[in-house]
Amino acid sequence: MTEHGKVSRRGVLIGAGAVAVGAAASGTAAASPSTGTAAVTIRPNDPRYSSLLRGNNFRFVGRPDEIRVVESSDQVARAVSDAVRSGWRVTPRSGGHCFENFTADPAVRMLLDLSPMNAVCYDPGMRAFAVQPGATLGHVYRTLFRGWGVTIPAGGCPEVGAGGHIAGGGYGPLSRRYGSVVDHLYAVEVVVVDRDGKVRVVVATREPNDPNRDLWWAHTGGGGGNFGVVTKYWLRSPDSTGTDPSRLLPAGPQEMRECLVVWSWDTMTESACVGLLRNFGTWLERNSAPGSRYAGLYPVFLPAHRSGGSFAMVVQADAGIPNVDDLITELVFAVTAGVDVKPLFSERRTLPWLHMVTWPGLGEPGDAITRRYKLKAGYLRRSLTDRQLTAIYRNLTTDDKLPNAGVLLIGYGGQVRTVPSGATATAQRDVVMKAVYQSIWMDETDDETNLRWVRNLYRDVYADTGGVPVPNEINDGSYINYPDSDLADPAWNTSGVPWHTLYYKDNYPRLQQVKARWDPRNVFRHALAIEPA
Repeated sequence: MTEHGKVSRRGVLIGAGAVAVGAAASGTAAASPSTGTAAVTIRPNDPRYSSLLRGNNFRFVGRPDEIRVVESSDQVARAVSDAVRSGWRVTPRSGGHCFENFTADPAVRMLLDLSPMNAVCYDPGMRAFAVQPGATLGHVYRTLFRGWGVTIPAGGCPEVGAGGHIAGGGYGPLSRRYGSVVDHLYAVEVVVVDRDGKVRVVVATREPNDPNRDLWWAHTGGGGGNFGVVTKYWLRSPDSTGTDPSRLLPAGPQEMRECLVVWSWDTMTESACVGLLRNFGTWLERNSAPGSRYAGLYPVFLPAHRSGGSFAMVVQADAGIPNVDDLITELVFAVTAGVDVKPLFSERRTLPWLHMVTWPGLGEPGDAITRRYKLKAGYLRRSLTDRQLTAIYRNLTTDDKLPNAGVLLIGYGGQVRTVPSGATATAQRDVVMKAVYQSIWMDETDDETNLRWVRNLYRDVYADTGGVPVPNEINDGSYINYPDSDLADPAWNTSGVPWHTLYYKDNYPRLQQVKARWDPRNVFRHALAIEPA
């Protein structure tokens, strides 16, 4: 967003959207036990070290003794064995888009860079599509669509790595129509560590008779970095049949229809702002059932801080849906009904599918100057209350200069709601929206201002439930792919409800049992890690 009521279209789409190295003489090599090929080991005196050190969020910088750049599950197993033998904390990083310091924790001694593991292919033996964790979502979309005309209902930021995104229960523009990405997860390959320190590569599927099925289940929303190192995913829709790859995942849209509506803060009143937000939430309450004629619409409302000048609503949909423009028009009419404020502008356009899903999103290379951020999240079973909406307005209109701060209300539900809460580790199924509270900035000197603002906003919105989205008739906890360490801090979570209930609800005890079986030594851990039973 820009000042004086003008809007950057790119800025709106950034908001709508919650990274191969070769061996060099200064690096050392660790031989893979099975293949004999060498992983690249980079230490602090290596000129590549500083470039590979940071993830996407520049707020956090670790100092590992080694960065191990790996290209195969064998190399991952060798690296993990070396770390366990040395007593080092080890953590994997695929795309590097973690919102907290899970991979940049100073306690991490070995960082596994999985970015070279980026293959996407069809595996006839598994009758499923294999995706390695370092593959970015944009690469996954391009490969699946170009090769077979299929896709997955994953996220809208193309540089996010598949590794953490899938394990955390990723979602995106097609999820209201096709469910969460984990609803199409057939199997995982994971490097795990036994109680005696032995490292193994395990494949776990969703087949009912698979003795490793609990490990598959844990990766359907249990979050990354908890049970081992994922080295491969296999994706196949649960209702698919036959061996034709083009019928084993949802068909990718030929084109996407997009509607953008922008309002200026210059003409915005409190009653108008609250009215728009209330109408948006009410529309989702009424139109997020499985099979709804509106399930193909992906609406995102982006009320930005007043210092940004304007805010917007974006609606995306498969352009091939019958009467899609009529459906979008009905949504826009419902959101604006009874609200006395005129949009700054409203436009629609049609884009090829791959153009839409490979545009840079939050924190991508074109946005390198804004690489510090803090996000907090909440699931919603219905619209926020008027008290909560007033709290949002109050915080959006502070005197702070926060042009890249604001809230995202993201349409969810639809097909997601057809899956029982315990069928996958993604417990929040009876929901209609995800809410994101965020600030994005450039300079370290602005950390305090931005962190204070987003924390106060969140606490204000959830003041009735101890400053956090405690599950009730409105809220339904938070989303582990938008991790927020504040939920484990009693200074910010005064609800008495532990962080793990907010993220996993009743699935947490089962996740603990899986953790105890597959990572009994608690090798893989971070600030919001699942504890062994």
